[in-house]
Amino acid sequence: MTALGKLLRTTVFKLSLVYLVVFAIGAGLVLMRVGMNVKDLFDDQVDQTVEAEITGLAEQYRQGGMRRLVETVDRRANQPGSSLYLVTTFAGEPITGNVAQLPAGVLERPGLAETRYARTGEISAQHRALARIFLLQGGFRLLVGRDLEDRETLRGVMLRALLTSLGWLVLIGTAGGIFVAMRVLRRVDAMSASAQTIMSGDLSQRLPHTGSGDELDRLASSLNAMLERIGELMKGLQEVSDNIAHDLKTPLTRLRNGVDEALRTAQTPGDYRACLEKVVEESEGLIRVFNALLMIARLESGAAQEATQDFDVAEVARDVAELYDAVAEEQGIALILDADARLAMRGGRELIGQALANLVDNAIKYGAPIDGSTLEKIVKISAHRMGDRIEIVVSDRGPGILAQDRARVVERFVRLEGSRSRPGSGLGLSLATAVARLHHGVLRLDDNEPGLRVTLDLPTGGPS
Repeated sequence: MTALGKLLRTTVFKLSLVYLVVFAIGAGLVLMRVGMNVKDLFDDQVDQTVEAEITGLAEQYRQGGMRRLVETVDRRANQPGSSLYLVTTFAGEPITGNVAQLPAGVLERPGLAETRYARTGEISAQHRALARIFLLQGGFRLLVGRDLEDRETLRGVMLRALLTSLGWLVLIGTAGGIFVAMRVLRRVDAMSASAQTIMSGDLSQRLPHTGSGDELDRLASSLNAMLERIGELMKGLQEVSDNIAHDLKTPLTRLRNGVDEALRTAQTPGDYRACLEKVVEESEGLIRVFNALLMIARLESGAAQEATQDFDVAEVARDVAELYDAVAEEQGIALILDADARLAMRGGRELIGQALANLVDNAIKYGAPIDGSTLEKIVKISAHRMGDRIEIVVSDRGPGILAQDRARVVERFVRLEGSRSRPGSGLGLSLATAVARLHHGVLRLDDNEPGLRVTLDLPTGGPS
């Protein structure tokens, strides 16, 4: 397709043509209405002039009869720029006046009429006039009128003005439409070129915007935000694939080595049973990892929104505290709950419970004070309403997480050096982050001085 063809097919150019046609019709109607008003005004003025002439002639007729009327008409008809006068007999024969020819039947209809006429000395009726015909005594007739040449001239001026205005309107409108369409087309072509680059595999490319804040800039900003999110998901998918290949290799290797060792060294049924128990234990760990990965994937895709309901967050916090109370007691940790009486919200009750359970489990595992510390072992669960939001906080007095590691630790399979020797998969915080994002909330990691303070900040409205 040629450049001109692309330009003429743009929506902007088509809209410009539509607006041009609408404006042209509007301008034409306005000028036509103005012309009609001017014509009516001109006709009124002619009518008033004719009425004034007739009043004067009627006075002359009353004072001197037909002879006085004929003399007055003859005198006025010979003056330069005079009105039109004609006095005829009952048979229609001219007596005096400056009108030489009229269409047949005009004098037979008394009253105001617009007619053609010829002045004295002209051959044919080429002019137009607005005249009033009066029937006098004895069948005599009197015609008094004014030429409409000025009106026809004004009408021609108005018509030329209309056509000239429409011509300039079409010219300027078409040029303006082409100019605007070319600007928009350049921006659309730039966006299309960027889109082609993105489709070729370069997800770092972004759609250009001029900063004007118009609809194309808003569209580019929305698409760029979408591309940013897609890039994050693709990066996360790649990282998940790499992490699965890396972090699941160790338990699978242990599983294979255990079976291989049993095949080589086991002698009794007890040996085989012990090997099978280890296989089952390793398999359950792998199943938990895959279940967590599937749950995170469902949360990030929005598939878990179907389970939304109205529930009490405080009740969920109490259930989790009761669930982990015995585990904390075994570790010598005091589990404290501080929650409002009722915290109603709409969302996924099981998902919020799972996220809170992961946070409490991490706090119990990794939140014990450093050896030699005099701090009491405490894990605290808080749940309070903050305006139209609910904050669920799990805090401990352990070593905490350095500020530079807090953004990285919520990613999948990320385990810091101090936690690699302890059981876990590195998916707990990832799952909690996915739950928060699903509910349009946020997961924050802060310093508890000492220890770690994890806040699950959720709106009461839940997922949309």
